[in-house]
Amino acid sequence: MSLLGGKSRPRTDTGKSSVSGGLARYVLAATLARSADGGAVVAIVLLVTTSGAPGWLAGILGACITAPHLFGPLIARRLDTARDGRTVIALACIAHGVTLAAAVLLYPVTPPILPGGLLLASGLVGPLLTGGISSRLAAIAGSDRTSQRRAQGWDVATYGIGGTIGPALVAGVSAWADPAIAALLLAASTVIAAAVVRLLPYSPPAAVPSDVPRPGQTLRMMLGSGPLRRTLYLTVVVALCVAALPITAVASTGMLRVEPAAAGILTAAYGLGGLIGSAGVMIRPMRTDADPLMTWLGAAVGAALCGAALVGVFPAAVVAYALAGLLNSCFFAATLAARSEYAPAEARGQVFVWVGALKITAGSAGTALAGAMVASAAQLPLFLASGFIGVAVIASILDRYRSRTAGL
Repeated sequence: MSLLGGKSRPRTDTGKSSVSGGLARYVLAATLARSADGGAVVAIVLLVTTSGAPGWLAGILGACITAPHLFGPLIARRLDTARDGRTVIALACIAHGVTLAAAVLLYPVTPPILPGGLLLASGLVGPLLTGGISSRLAAIAGSDRTSQRRAQGWDVATYGIGGTIGPALVAGVSAWADPAIAALLLAASTVIAAAVVRLLPYSPPAAVPSDVPRPGQTLRMMLGSGPLRRTLYLTVVVALCVAALPITAVASTGMLRVEPAAAGILTAAYGLGGLIGSAGVMIRPMRTDADPLMTWLGAAVGAALCGAALVGVFPAAVVAYALAGLLNSCFFAATLAARSEYAPAEARGQVFVWVGALKITAGSAGTALAGAMVASAAQLPLFLASGFIGVAVIASILDRYRSRTAGL
């Protein structure tokens, strides 16, 4: 009996060690990849503007990286059909790094159309560095829901850290050397990420390739599934709305009677709040079902945006922005849980990439819309964003009620 007991304990410890080791490698790979994805636009815009080229060219080349994210789902099926999804993601990381580096090196010596084409290719594989990597987490984190939710907190943190480190690295290296060096460092980080991705634990494909739906079929399946449908539109609406915060931060400094540079403090507070929120999810994983949890956390984000619009003094604005970041991180973790728990195994990779690609597109649209509206009234984008989230929250409540009464 003691012999049996003695043998079983090492297996349990080994299992826990394996999960911890796999999660640590995951966090490293995701942070490296997402730092490059988040900093590439800043590097390209700085590279173009410091070369003396017009601002419109910087905007176009920057958009060449972000716009193709919308087409990421067209290549995401490979994640679900490949024998080893790690290889697909590693190749995407290498492709992102190589095309980004080539675009940077060729920009000074060729017409802009050639670097632009390379940046389009880099942006096309970008969703595999975000949602694609996230789709691997379920096979790494352990089988129970608490472990999955805690790991999703780590995943949210890698987005926040990557979105901070990437631009900060570009700013620092550009000041010390030049933007080209910064962009090449980002490209190198994706190659390192590719190597770390290959070290993640292997998980076999969930289905044979013939059972994996096409991108259009996957989107129709998502729209036909109540939980996934609500995940999709709540994610898109919240991403569209929180994108107004950085624009409003700059526009509201006069009303708050602070210097324009203080807008950086507001955006930093939002980022710090996001990291605190992800840490909270790691320490105390959320236990509620992901579907209703998204609705209530979405409502909380909307309320936080309304609060940020109403405050009239700078210290209160800092608190409001931090609270918005915290709640948005919790909401993001809930959407990751929903994608993982409600997506069919044979299309999980595509579901992650579909939601991630549309989220990024919505965020870009939200920034543009806020920029267009903020001139008339600094707080108008936040008030409209809060109302728009409120409409989406009510729609999700009615949608869930209809699904239940219909037996779906």
